[in-house]
Amino acid sequence: MPKFTEDQLNNFRYPPSDTEEEKLSNSERQVKEAINNWPALKTRSITIFGQGSYANDTNVRVNSDIDINVMLTNTVFYELPSGKNYEDYGYSPSDYRYTTYRNDVFNALVYHFGSEYVRNNNKCITVLPNTTRVEIDVVPTLRFDRYDSESRTPVEGVRFIANDGTLVTNFPIQHIENGRFKNSQTQKRFKRLTRIFRRIRYKMLDDRYEVNQNITSFLLECLLWNVPNYVYNNNHTWTERLKEAIKYIYNATSENETCKDWGEVSELLYLFRGRKWSIKDVNQFMLQMWRYLEF
Repeated sequence: MPKFTEDQLNNFRYPPSDTEEEKLSNSERQVKEAINNWPALKTRSITIFGQGSYANDTNVRVNSDIDINVMLTNTVFYELPSGKNYEDYGYSPSDYRYTTYRNDVFNALVYHFGSEYVRNNNKCITVLPNTTRVEIDVVPTLRFDRYDSESRTPVEGVRFIANDGTLVTNFPIQHIENGRFKNSQTQKRFKRLTRIFRRIRYKMLDDRYEVNQNITSFLLECLLWNVPNYVYNNNHTWTERLKEAIKYIYNATSENETCKDWGEVSELLYLFRGRKWSIKDVNQFMLQMWRYLEF
């Protein structure tokens, strides 16, 4: 008999409570206030938006943190076709460096929230929680323009430099848009099944299963993005959808050729190239998850 009943899985699909969503919205508003009121940033062109599970409406844990992207748009990272230089595309050097920008964002957050609540971490600046907000991971980024081939119109993303020197590139807006589209094509089941997968992972951790630390919530969402829509639409219960999704991912990751070209939800970065997780990690986790669920 399966570990979780259909009623339990049905409950797993829901997002956090309205109270939790209010805390998340409040956190985003406070970050905007901090950035907009800091003198060194007032004249800069900055776009602030949520990303990650909060923005994608797939967060499941009470008191889960929120990711806020603080993107500077008038200083730009870019990636040009081979043989081209910045002058060919109308760019000019900037004396406002990324490190200076990140330091300005850090100072703005310290001034607004207090130094006791702000931590300068490797990939983000964390604002610690209190009674009115959850933990906030603020990511200062620059707009990133990627030109494919000879195109004169860039694909726009974000890029930042972690404190350890790692260059990180993401496409959060495309991720959000693609996730919404797939959700509409699957009668809202894509995001709901993503929440079910995430809750099961947390249940496994709570039950002291040795879950590979490379299996992240982000990875689970991307794996489910690559599950065909018929798995969501042609099965009639959450138990069936869960089973068929696990089987699809397990079979697809049994050989590298089957899934080596899978993309993130943005479809602008490969899921299994140069990542901390591997195809083997995913295949083993699907088997572990299947056995945990007692299917």
